[in-house]
Amino acid sequence: MEAETLQKLIIAAPAMIVAIALHEVSHGYVAYKLGDPTAKLLGRLTLNPIAHIDLFGTIIMPILLYTLTDGRFMFGYAKPVPINPMNFKKPRQGMAISAAAGPVTNIMLAFASFLIMNVLIPLASLLPATLAETVFMPLILILRASIYWNVVLAVLNMIPIPPLDGGRVLTGLLPPKQAMSFSKIEPFGFIIVLILFYSGIASLFIMPVILFFLKIFGMY
Repeated sequence: MEAETLQKLIIAAPAMIVAIALHEVSHGYVAYKLGDPTAKLLGRLTLNPIAHIDLFGTIIMPILLYTLTDGRFMFGYAKPVPINPMNFKKPRQGMAISAAAGPVTNIMLAFASFLIMNVLIPLASLLPATLAETVFMPLILILRASIYWNVVLAVLNMIPIPPLDGGRVLTGLLPPKQAMSFSKIEPFGFIIVLILFYSGIASLFIMPVILFFLKIFGMY
């Protein structure tokens, strides 16, 4: 691994871990508020990232993707937060709302990172150069990475194919009969997503959305 790629990975890693962990916590928290205590009873509403880390999805896969693409792409996932839709008054709607909570949280994290970054940048210019370079600049770079990767996670997860969040939201919005038929593709969902990316079809509708949010946050 080249030194530059390693440096970018060290900066991106904390942003990605926080983004993935809070994404999962939000699923469980919203489900809890809607009447499902499953995640809470299993200790999955904690903000401690260790409780949500999946060895392959949170560590190995993001590092491999980041290394193989020279820092251009990274994606990962945490241990899914368990949700029992039967605890909801309206199971399909409750599942859809819980699923949407993850991407919404990522956009909120991107916005929070944007606000903090725009406080630190002018503040850094007022401080001694050594302090600004050793403390503030790494923080600013991590916040920039947080904006970028939270946007990417939010958009990718909203692809309307189960088991991604967008697929679960769409399943909750469809009439029962159509929802049941649509949900049957879930076992093949990730294969479909991989085909869409490999063929380049996904980039036609995903990249414009990612760039739209990045422009809002002044990143493009």
